[in-house]
Amino acid sequence: MYVLFEDDGSFKAGHIMSETESALQVESASGKRSKIKRASCLFTFAAPAPDTLLTEAEALAAGIDLQFLWECAPQEEFDAETLGADYFGHAPDPVEKTGLLLRLHGAPIYFHRRGKGRYRTAPPEILTAALAAQEKKRRHAAEIDQWVDEMAAGQLPGAVADHATSLVTRPDKNSQAWKALDAACSKLQKSPERLLLDLGAWPSPLALHKRRFLATHFPKGTGFPDIEISAAGDELPLADVVAYSVDDVTTTEIDDALSVQRLDDNTVRVGIHVAAPGLLVTRDSELDQLARARMSTVYMPGEKIPMQPESVISAFSLDAGRPVPAISLYVTARIDTGEIISHESRLERVSVRENLRHHALESEVTEAALADPAVKLPYDEWIRPLWQLAQQLTHQREIVRGRPENNSRVEYSFYLDGSAEDPDTPVRIVPRQRNSPLDRIVAEYMILANCTWAGLLSSRGVPGIFRAQQMGRVRMSTHALAHEAIGVAQYAWCTSPLRRYVDLVNQWQLIAVIEHGVSAALVAPFKPRDADLFAIIGAFEAQYAAWNEFQSAMEKYWCLRWLRQQGVTRCRAAVLKEDLVRLENAPLVIRVPGLASLPRGQIIELDILAMDELSLDLECRFVDVVPEVQSGEAPAD
Repeated sequence: MYVLFEDDGSFKAGHIMSETESALQVESASGKRSKIKRASCLFTFAAPAPDTLLTEAEALAAGIDLQFLWECAPQEEFDAETLGADYFGHAPDPVEKTGLLLRLHGAPIYFHRRGKGRYRTAPPEILTAALAAQEKKRRHAAEIDQWVDEMAAGQLPGAVADHATSLVTRPDKNSQAWKALDAACSKLQKSPERLLLDLGAWPSPLALHKRRFLATHFPKGTGFPDIEISAAGDELPLADVVAYSVDDVTTTEIDDALSVQRLDDNTVRVGIHVAAPGLLVTRDSELDQLARARMSTVYMPGEKIPMQPESVISAFSLDAGRPVPAISLYVTARIDTGEIISHESRLERVSVRENLRHHALESEVTEAALADPAVKLPYDEWIRPLWQLAQQLTHQREIVRGRPENNSRVEYSFYLDGSAEDPDTPVRIVPRQRNSPLDRIVAEYMILANCTWAGLLSSRGVPGIFRAQQMGRVRMSTHALAHEAIGVAQYAWCTSPLRRYVDLVNQWQLIAVIEHGVSAALVAPFKPRDADLFAIIGAFEAQYAAWNEFQSAMEKYWCLRWLRQQGVTRCRAAVLKEDLVRLENAPLVIRVPGLASLPRGQIIELDILAMDELSLDLECRFVDVVPEVQSGEAPAD
């Protein structure tokens, strides 16, 4: 005797070896024995053999017209045997009964299961909707198959092209476009980015890098709404100073400037003047919400995405020749020792005489020239006293740090001689020594301002966003702590309020201190233990890291373009550790697989084998160690 039974949603047949009230021992055609529950049994039969039954039943089921069967079936619940008698015109034999069961079971759209061997026909309206959905699914599957074939043939379907950027940023994995792309990637063994780029979804890897970043962080675009700004600070007194700013030639947000006045041969009064957009961009205003959404200006070679609208930048940037509201820190100090005799902070207007640029001065303003009083320097009366005091201020911090500062690293500036959107735009990578006198002058006085203003906030009990470093860990805090790496008792970013949100927040607090003195803690925008300050710190750190990561990626991209444009096939690099090296002719850190253990700083030669502007990888092969006598030579191009 044989039995037809259900197992894991499918029908099987086997020879009954033994049975009990609740279970049967069954042997399949292959000889495998299994125990099945009696509740899973549909019916028993004497012939044909199980394998023959299923083969013939499947062939029979394939010939049964579902629509006709649905029309024949009763509206109430029925079992397969009853329907079989009506359908076949006689009591169904085992093959017919099994074939009918297979057909009913395989058509859940037409027949709803109601128990073992029992079904009910789907209502007409439900069947119509289900058939429409099935047809839609079939069409979608056909479209997906067609798109996969097109992509495999090197053509980009319009429906996929329309969603290309979202498919590599935030894909809807239930969409047809994603399913087709995913299938094509599996078929062609490519990543979604690589396949879409190869198919022309973007004109270049550069366009992909930018659009992916903008889609993730600026889904509504980088523009600002039209906002009319009112005048701010026009009533402030005009400072009687001769001030200059020093920046790179590409800088358009002039945040700071310096002035100096000799009081006697050994005493100077230095003015550190910082743009004051905090007079207009106030907490919770519309302009504040725009700045807080960005947290910082985004920089990349050849372009930037500003934190503040151009109208705000134009109104408060310390551009030469016009009075601009500023917060000024005046420090009276001894040049020979760096001793700070007194300091005072003011809200005022400052008219910068000239916006100086590094590239125009650095060849003349050298340490050797500054050490020789006989050398006449540009802006001599301004630069020399600032340099002399800056040296002493640096020395004082080095005493606190316990070691000299290492400012010998080389920084690189990227200049694009054309559109930043064009990957073929010629790029210049210009190295610049980080410890040039102009760099050190600006850096030292920004440190002085940030340290002094951090102390001023702390002494008045006014919270701010402070930066601290202790035990090698840098972190932000709402109360003042030492910054061991800089060598100061407290530190807060305050000198870049046009391009960094933390500085803008601290400026609001400073304005309250300057205007209200000892009662500032009662009127400052942020009160002690204000939870919103902690929220700002968390949001800023996350966003600032994302901006820096993108800037780094864009610099890598333009490094690779520069190597390609220059036709560089061999270059030198300095070993950092293990197989990690830094190129000498471009700010690019790469790994050289299989590199032997070499001391840090060792110069080696590499052959460039391949570069990938999508993954931003540079593949190099070790050639040789550069002997020490050659290490000082210019790097090979």
